[in-house]
Amino acid sequence: MPTLVGKSAPKFQANAVVNGEVVNDFSLTRYLDQKYVVLFFYPKDFTFVCPSELHAFQAAQAEFESRNTAVVACSTDTEQSHWGWLQVPKNLGGIQGVTYPLVADTNKTISAAYGVLTGEYTFNPEPGVPFSATGELIAYRGLFLIDRKGIVRHALVNDLPLGRNVDEVLRMIDALQFFEEYGDVCPANWTKGKAGMRATNAGVAEYLSRN
Repeated sequence: MPTLVGKSAPKFQANAVVNGEVVNDFSLTRYLDQKYVVLFFYPKDFTFVCPSELHAFQAAQAEFESRNTAVVACSTDTEQSHWGWLQVPKNLGGIQGVTYPLVADTNKTISAAYGVLTGEYTFNPEPGVPFSATGELIAYRGLFLIDRKGIVRHALVNDLPLGRNVDEVLRMIDALQFFEEYGDVCPANWTKGKAGMRATNAGVAEYLSRN
């Protein structure tokens, strides 16, 4: 699937659990022109790597808020499953204490639109069962940084066993906001507080004129 970077983030409306309450028709449009959004997908509720990620994003909420960034999580579980998992304490494998939205991609269309749905449907022209699925239809660990205009500026997709680094997500937000403020680009391993680079062809032109 072609990358979404540089394109408008796919729109959706879905049920979600926000700060422990079920919300109908949740949409990212609530943040448009106001906040940056980190939308991250995870495979399943009630698993092992997933709660470590959800708690890590929760622990960094103050960092995201200081960057005017909303965090939104999404999996193919139902909103009832999300709510139930939120009732389970952290020491028992639950995500109690998570306050940011947990979107219920029950019909799997959001994961498909963002290109992170594992497996695929196969049409069977023979009578009987017309469709079958290859693989488990859950979400890879996709992550998308969306700017205030609704444009995807960064995308990352990990395989199911590989957890993400929240510090790197914060670094990418810093880099985007630095570029937007100063117009300077960010070289490899750039971190907040370091100088950027002015994007120019002057150096290349000078080199070519002498050679």
